[in-house]
Amino acid sequence: MENFAEIVCVGNELLIGKITNTNAQWLAKLITTLGLRVRRITVIGDYVDEIATAVRESIERKPNFIITTGGLGPTFDDKTLEGVAAALNCELEQNDEALKMIEEKYERYVAEGRIETFELTPHRIKMAKLPKGARPINNPIGTAPGVSAKHEGTLLIMLPGVPQEMKAIFDESIAPIIREIAGDLTFYEISIDVRGIPESELAPLIDQVMNDNPYVYIKSHPRVSEKTPHLELHFSTTSDDSKVARQRVGKALMQISDVIQKKGGKTKLMEA
Repeated sequence: MENFAEIVCVGNELLIGKITNTNAQWLAKLITTLGLRVRRITVIGDYVDEIATAVRESIERKPNFIITTGGLGPTFDDKTLEGVAAALNCELEQNDEALKMIEEKYERYVAEGRIETFELTPHRIKMAKLPKGARPINNPIGTAPGVSAKHEGTLLIMLPGVPQEMKAIFDESIAPIIREIAGDLTFYEISIDVRGIPESELAPLIDQVMNDNPYVYIKSHPRVSEKTPHLELHFSTTSDDSKVARQRVGKALMQISDVIQKKGGKTKLMEA
């Protein structure tokens, strides 16, 4: 059975185009590099019912991981934990470990002179109210802890929407778990720049090379060019042997490069 993950990004700001969803791109890249496949990325607004529905539907597909971003803060529109609790059919409850994390962060802010004093207001305590049975995850940078919960073989990971905080928690606490699940799987990729052949003519060549190299996925990406057809071809594969992964991609790359050159096109290896 294939190991895979799904990503659910929460935030009205994503849906109205106020900010670019860099979190999804970063997570998808890292998860893929670690050896797991990302099957789906969903973007939803800050509404409990929508969050609950998206999480329930994801659980039904039985991924190893569901990773959410956004909606963990103290404000009224931070609804992710409430939505996840609804999806899991449980209540929110104050988590003492999470509350201690939050309290220690504010004490440090006072010691560093970032704020003068603090008290555990209802809005701050809100960040420590987790779905029943969930556990907090240390946030090395920010205040709101990440959260983890297990349900029917799926590990749900809830991360803050602030990119720096999301990345810090993922690198410190989530990447090792994914790496353990993926085992020795290695993701390998390479891209070439192709000029002189239209994508429509290149399409059957790609199909043939992928048929001859069933473990290699090839994706074409058109590039803007005023005079000649210009494409990027991206090759990727996953293997439990890094040498085999490189050999697979190298074989497919040589095959398609040879065909392109015979048709009068030009190829050039692109920098990572």
